[in-house]
Amino acid sequence: MPEKPAPETCGSGNADPSAVRTVLRLAQPRARRFAPGLAAGVASAIFAVALLASSAWLITRAAEQPPIMFLSMAVVGVRAFALGRSAFRYLQRLASHDAAFRQLADLRLGVFARLVPLAPAGLSNTGRGDLLTRLVRDVDDLQDLPLRVVQPLATAGILAALSVFGVWLVLPAAALTLALALLLAGVVATLASSALSARSERELAPLRGALAGEVLEVVENLDVLTAFGALPGRLDTLAAADDRLRRASLRCSLGVGVQGAVLSLFAGAATVGALWVGIPELLNSGPDGAGLVTGAGALTGPGFAVVVLVPMAVFEVFGLIPLALGVWRQVRSSARRVTSAVPAEVPPEIPLDASLDALLDTPLDTPPGVGVTVGARPVLELAGLGASWPGTDAPALTDVTLRLAPGDRVHLFGPSGAGKSTLTLVLVRFLDYTGSYRLDGVEARTLPQDAVRARVGLCEQRPWLFDDSIRQNLLFARDTATDDDLLAVLGRVGLGAWTRQRGGLDARVGEQGALVSGGQAQRIALARALLADFPVLIVDEPTANVDEAQGEQLVRDILETAAEDGRAVLLISHTPVPDELITARVTVPGPARPRR
Repeated sequence: MPEKPAPETCGSGNADPSAVRTVLRLAQPRARRFAPGLAAGVASAIFAVALLASSAWLITRAAEQPPIMFLSMAVVGVRAFALGRSAFRYLQRLASHDAAFRQLADLRLGVFARLVPLAPAGLSNTGRGDLLTRLVRDVDDLQDLPLRVVQPLATAGILAALSVFGVWLVLPAAALTLALALLLAGVVATLASSALSARSERELAPLRGALAGEVLEVVENLDVLTAFGALPGRLDTLAAADDRLRRASLRCSLGVGVQGAVLSLFAGAATVGALWVGIPELLNSGPDGAGLVTGAGALTGPGFAVVVLVPMAVFEVFGLIPLALGVWRQVRSSARRVTSAVPAEVPPEIPLDASLDALLDTPLDTPPGVGVTVGARPVLELAGLGASWPGTDAPALTDVTLRLAPGDRVHLFGPSGAGKSTLTLVLVRFLDYTGSYRLDGVEARTLPQDAVRARVGLCEQRPWLFDDSIRQNLLFARDTATDDDLLAVLGRVGLGAWTRQRGGLDARVGEQGALVSGGQAQRIALARALLADFPVLIVDEPTANVDEAQGEQLVRDILETAAEDGRAVLLISHTPVPDELITARVTVPGPARPRR
């Protein structure tokens, strides 16, 4: 199988720049939350330089064998700077990571708030594995913005300026050599890193997404690929994707290595420069000197040691600047991918309660049904309803008219491709519509989408079951339900004895319900709907995954059980339904087909 070309953008290059800036702004903690960590980081860096300077002065001055009282302050200073550096380093890690993680949580909720209204139809162009990588790895990478970009740049810049000023007070010529070495190191290391690994740093996030998509596709379709002998070819494709990611990571590592070499070179050059300008000044000084300079302004031995060794400590912190610029490229790439996880312009077929920018700041814990103006048991009315899928010209559904009142059991049927499943997405507001869709006389598009979904529930044709216990698969419909409530609703849908045979509510259902049959999955989905107490329940093709005998019994159980509480039921099925189980039948004619 031919190797796929390396994806340079994977959907990240077409992100709206203003939206990318919005994501980056949300990834950076506010100044009040970020300032304590920054202050502690600057203090830790200053204490590190002060520790080396005081240690150099103490060792050199002690070699001159002065009275011990002249060394006591330096001894105390060394201890204080050593303890202070560690303490401030701990506080910096604690405060900075706390701020970054809190901001990351807010950003993740904002991203989910932006994605949820678009699912499922609005995300059909993004692979599941790639989307998962964007929501997990790429969002996590955004924490590097405050931790590995903003803070190192600010800390290194402040420390470099203070260090140059401090050395200037001792020996101006040494300060000039230090400033020149810092400037050249920053420029050369950044240029070298950009030349060697800038493209790879931008590609890392897209390549991770491509690899995750390949892995998910192979794992999900392992049985089919094995049965048709296509597994070796797909494994070759997976290995090629992994190889592209490995090569990009190696190129990034090469850039980091060259950065380290350049910084070490200029750190040594700064030390040599300090020696070059400091030795003549030292030779002109008197034999004694307790400070850094003599009374006449000449350099002393301890002062000479300080200006020579300080560049080592300064470059240890300053070396974070070129690394921060490389991390910045990766963060910006992740921000573009997070932004482009949803389209810059939402298709008109996808209904939204607010703009995407507003949704980015919307909390997900807003109670559903806020502002509901419909009754507890609404009447659902459709008149001339039509709908289309995003990116298609021909309508998927046309001219559907029906009325569903409390207690009604309506059988909706039609030929394959008539748009029956599309209708279910319209009724729960995943797709927009033409014509009229009213709940208790209120047009659905004027209501909040959560308000509609609190009244209209859907049991899909292939209900989603999480790889967890029966209990957890039911609790998300009503998290306050007790075990007795769960067992009672399972008994209502005909799964009471089955649950006991499986070992109770803790029995697992497998990934996507692999450990249960199609009929049992439908009954679990019905139990969830009963727990959620939807006044209007839509059941889409419940017999699609069961045999004929089980299908007839399942339809009977669904209609009889769902109608017990006076709720309205819309059964969508291409199979016949006995007249005594329903109150009305509606035919979906399907969209008109263009003539050839």
